[in-house]
Amino acid sequence: AQAEDGYDAPAGWPSPVVEHPMTTVRVDRLEYASPDKGGDALVWDFQAWYGGDYHRLVFKSEGENTQNDGMPTDLERAEVLYGYLVSAFWSVQVGVGTKGEMSSDADMENYAVISYQGLAPYWFEMENSLRINEDGDMQFINETEYDWQLSQVSYLQPRLEVVANLTDSEKYNRQSGLSNIRIGLRYRHEIVREIAPYVGVYYSKALGNTADALKADGESTSETGVVVGARIWF
Repeated sequence: AQAEDGYDAPAGWPSPVVEHPMTTVRVDRLEYASPDKGGDALVWDFQAWYGGDYHRLVFKSEGENTQNDGMPTDLERAEVLYGYLVSAFWSVQVGVGTKGEMSSDADMENYAVISYQGLAPYWFEMENSLRINEDGDMQFINETEYDWQLSQVSYLQPRLEVVANLTDSEKYNRQSGLSNIRIGLRYRHEIVREIAPYVGVYYSKALGNTADALKADGESTSETGVVVGARIWF
């Protein structure tokens, strides 16, 4: 066989592997959360993609439903993106998204998003996203996870999420500056590679102008809770 550059492969060598599109769904968090303030909630956070190594169509969704409060489910994001692999461990993704309460009369916030996602040195899994909504309001979100392997089937996973509002947003009641930080720790055990139940704890804290606004309204600026759930992929 002759390669595209004209090189003749030795007789008997196999043909180059042909790239085939694939579909993958990874549910990073599917959990029941019990905070020290407010009601218990069902939480989901997943990504799905279709494509090859370099080009992918990506869908991301994250949200929660507080139990027995009579309020609609809170959709934190639903995004459709095109992803392109720019290096061995990193991809750039661009697309559109929406967030808000999932009810028929909700005023959803629609936005454009660009994300830089991959594996940082020392095996930190990171996602950095910049959102720009229809009014030009900008928000930056960083999510970082690390898997500390305890055995062949068990892991301890620290998780950090930082939200920064780059502009004020009167319509969506957001104050500029660092807005929130959430720190979590989960212990998970793989029943099989595709299913891993876990238990964990988290601490969430409002910061800066966001914290000042909550204090002025007499609301709490921090929350601690426990979670139980499962990580699933297929």
